[in-house]
Amino acid sequence: MTEELKTDILVIGSGIAGLYFALKAAELGEVILITKKERSDSNTNWAQGGIAAVLDENDTFDAHIADTLNAGVGLCNQEAVEVMVKEGPAHISKLIEIGTNFTKKSGKLDLGREGGHSYNRIVHAADLTGHEVEQTLLSKVAESPNIQLLEHHFGIELITEHHLKCKTNDITCYGVYALDSKSRKIKKILAKATMLATGGLGQVYQHTTNPSIATGDGIAMSYRAGAEIHNMEFIQFHPTTLFHPNADSFLISEAVRGFGGVLRLKNGEEFMHKYDERKSLAPRDIVARAIDNEIKKSGEECVFLDVTHLDSESVTQHFPNIYNTCLEYGIDITKEMIPVVPAAHYSCGGVATDLIGRTTINRLYACGEAASVGVHGANRLASNSLLEALVFSHRAFLDMKERLQYIENNISFPDWDDSGTENAEEWILVSHNRKEAQQVMNDYVGIVRSDLRLDRASRRMEFLKEETEVFYKKTKITPQVLELRNAIKVSSLVIESALKRRESRGLHYTTDYPYVDDKHFLKNTVLRSF
Repeated sequence: MTEELKTDILVIGSGIAGLYFALKAAELGEVILITKKERSDSNTNWAQGGIAAVLDENDTFDAHIADTLNAGVGLCNQEAVEVMVKEGPAHISKLIEIGTNFTKKSGKLDLGREGGHSYNRIVHAADLTGHEVEQTLLSKVAESPNIQLLEHHFGIELITEHHLKCKTNDITCYGVYALDSKSRKIKKILAKATMLATGGLGQVYQHTTNPSIATGDGIAMSYRAGAEIHNMEFIQFHPTTLFHPNADSFLISEAVRGFGGVLRLKNGEEFMHKYDERKSLAPRDIVARAIDNEIKKSGEECVFLDVTHLDSESVTQHFPNIYNTCLEYGIDITKEMIPVVPAAHYSCGGVATDLIGRTTINRLYACGEAASVGVHGANRLASNSLLEALVFSHRAFLDMKERLQYIENNISFPDWDDSGTENAEEWILVSHNRKEAQQVMNDYVGIVRSDLRLDRASRRMEFLKEETEVFYKKTKITPQVLELRNAIKVSSLVIESALKRRESRGLHYTTDYPYVDDKHFLKNTVLRSF
């Protein structure tokens, strides 16, 4: 029998978006927060660079807005951008108030600069900003008597009318079926309102800066439940991850280039001036394509990021984690150039929301990387993601504050039915299909695309999907099977969206349509299952 839990508010995901929202939502009632692994496993925890916000007296909201819109290549929701930029600084102050220790210089916040920004506006905690913010929020969540945090609880499916065999286009979310991967029991968690904050999907690629948890679970669940999904073709590849066989795509923060790092070829020659007047400070999509092109032209496996011309003491002080990690791999960045390659980093698309976090499914909210509120458009400006998570999770809380008292939580739903399934021993099938799916995405749906590559990827992914669905239906549920199923689904959404966009814009570049087509494609790519 499925165990049933009831709560006022359910939060799925423990990154900055989920934790910040949960802390505020605890003022409204009981909160259950589930996370599929350990509480600190999230993209937030791995974020090095920082949070962009207008805090310098020389900076302006208009400048930050303009930089964001410029990076987004016409697809940003301008109202969403204005909201994020203008409301953002207050949330930085809130993080400081609750104990976040950002790096300071002469008693003031040490504001860095990254590619695409016209002013120094990056608030950071050395080069481990995400970790610092995550730990601060987790400590506050642990202190809240109204928040129950359940680790190793994996969301299987959102609970909707579908589970009552009702056919309707007016869909409502009532909670989630979740797998307790420790006890291997399925739980039915019912809530008045659900916040989806499940993060990104980097693990659908062979090379990614994301942790192992980033398999697009929330986007896949929402799509299957009938939510509208936007702009999945825009996958940001971080241009500079450490190229080393044992480094697992360790991220070399954009802040290193903002600090004065220069991209060079193996022979020491600069090359970014050939692609953009901002050189090594160009936005990520331009830098990633430039590196990809130089690697293909030269036949080399990587390019290099050079900070050897900078003061060594300043470099080690600003980037202690990067310095020490590179040193572990035998690279002293104060004396040697850092070998780097692009890797999948951030999904600009996701579950479509309005400016207060509402999705197209009633009582289901989304924020953070899993959501698409429109601030990133066709390309995310560096360090806007953590800011977006703070601003729109707070706005969702304000909306929920007005609505929660009028929502009842008294509908009964059936237990999860796993009759007829069996324990499978052929786990090699799961690991093989995951590796094959990652290889397909890496080879055919990367930085540079074409219709031929995308069509081939679509056929391969369809076969993997059919094979995986058969396996899913006949075996007991495990986290590995759920992650594979979700990764294949979101991979298919990326491919489908990329085939629909017959132009090159921002992070989506195709050799068949190497131009921006505002006449036909100055709009969101919209997907919905029914």
